[in-house]
Amino acid sequence: MADPNDSQWERKLLEKIALESLTEQRRRRRWGVFFRSIGFLYVGVILAVFIDWKGEAQRFSDGGRHTALVQMQGVISAKSDASAENVLAALQSAFNDKNTAGVVLLINSPGGSPVQAGIINDEIRRQRHLHPDIPLYAVVEDICASGGYYVAVAADRIYVDKASIVGSIGVLMDGFGFTGTMQKLGVERRLLTAGSNKGFLDPFSPESKEQKTYAQEMLGDIHQQFIKVVREGRGTRLKETPDIFSGLMWTGAKSIELGLSDAYGTVDSVAREVIKAEDIRDYTVKPNFAEKFAQRFGADAAAGVASFLSQVRLH
Repeated sequence: MADPNDSQWERKLLEKIALESLTEQRRRRRWGVFFRSIGFLYVGVILAVFIDWKGEAQRFSDGGRHTALVQMQGVISAKSDASAENVLAALQSAFNDKNTAGVVLLINSPGGSPVQAGIINDEIRRQRHLHPDIPLYAVVEDICASGGYYVAVAADRIYVDKASIVGSIGVLMDGFGFTGTMQKLGVERRLLTAGSNKGFLDPFSPESKEQKTYAQEMLGDIHQQFIKVVREGRGTRLKETPDIFSGLMWTGAKSIELGLSDAYGTVDSVAREVIKAEDIRDYTVKPNFAEKFAQRFGADAAAGVASFLSQVRLH
């Protein structure tokens, strides 16, 4: 008569072998999917780089007389697409092209860093001095406010849509104060500094009248720089009113009345009717595929790999 213990041992052994085989099959499928994904990704990168390279070659290929387009979209800051580094590179390429008949700076920006805006304004003036035969016109889409307008006033003329938002000639510094909330919660702020103003405008400390006054003077200095740039750029076209430098914004139609802008126009109409060169070529510096991949896909890819590796075990 067969020993039941032997039967159980054989059954357990078969179950173990079956489970090990199933685990191995799953592991092979995972690695297969992983390597196939890597292969597809590699091919996609190669194709995208080739397309980017081809697009750049076509964009800067030799051709006839044209209007050079430089776009300044979004917040102006050192890390944005509308950074001084990107805009300056585009402007220099546009002005240095022997076939450029005129430059259009397309602006759709609520403003941003006064430093970055000032650098771009200075470069526009420099390029206009170096290339007096190449005009530069600013064309406003939805908004050209604060730092965006700081840049625009360096142009020969500013074109808007009747519903564009233009202006905001002012400077701000914002923050929060949490002292009341801290008192209600029984939280004590312990701030140690070397230098009486090192904790300048600390949101967790009571407001200092002296520091507030100093900050207001600093903002006033920057505001005066802004006003000077606007007056120099617009000249006698500007119709100064008590509110013109108050930080208010106006529609495109009103901005023409106030001399903040010159006329209605779009990129196409300015290229066609003002510059007289309908062929428009975009010199805007845009992230290449590798940069887009690093910025947009990098985090997801890392998470995906981590998730995959979390399923892999050594036995």
